[in-house]
Amino acid sequence: MHPEHERPRSTRCAAAPRRTTGFTGRVLPSTDGWTVCAQGHRHWGRAGAAGLLLHRDGARGPEVLLQHRAWWSHHGGTWGTPGGALHHGETADDGALREVREELGLTPDDVVLGARSVDDHGGWSYTTVLARPARSIEAADLTLDGESTGVAWLPLTGLEEVDLHPGLAASLSRLRPLLEDARG
Repeated sequence: MHPEHERPRSTRCAAAPRRTTGFTGRVLPSTDGWTVCAQGHRHWGRAGAAGLLLHRDGARGPEVLLQHRAWWSHHGGTWGTPGGALHHGETADDGALREVREELGLTPDDVVLGARSVDDHGGWSYTTVLARPARSIEAADLTLDGESTGVAWLPLTGLEEVDLHPGLAASLSRLRPLLEDARG
């Protein structure tokens, strides 16, 4: 998930924190819930959020692995990075790895972490963690949870023409140079 800028579609109360196991195995209090940043936008994740942008050199040039968000989710029907709310005390790297494990079934051994990009709204931020595959990863082999209806390697060229999650679309100009640098 990327920055959330509209009303939630769920009425689930997030006032009482749940305790969940974070990526590192520590029990962390959940920070699921809506918050408002200094810019007046509503965002999911009271402690911020993070996602993993997996990239590779494909047959048609650079590609990124994106998930097609389920229609019931916030900004459903758009393409975005696997990601979500950070737990209290969880790093952006750990949160992004936890989310990609939950949403796609990938483990830390499947990826090599790279640069990070922070979209700071004042009082809330989204960290995009770039990563390369440590092995061959094909979209058809991934295990999806209910948060997405599909996943695909999409060419970086022409990505502006895809119905992207608004947060990812707004971040593309900042992410492109990092992706180019990562190609070496």
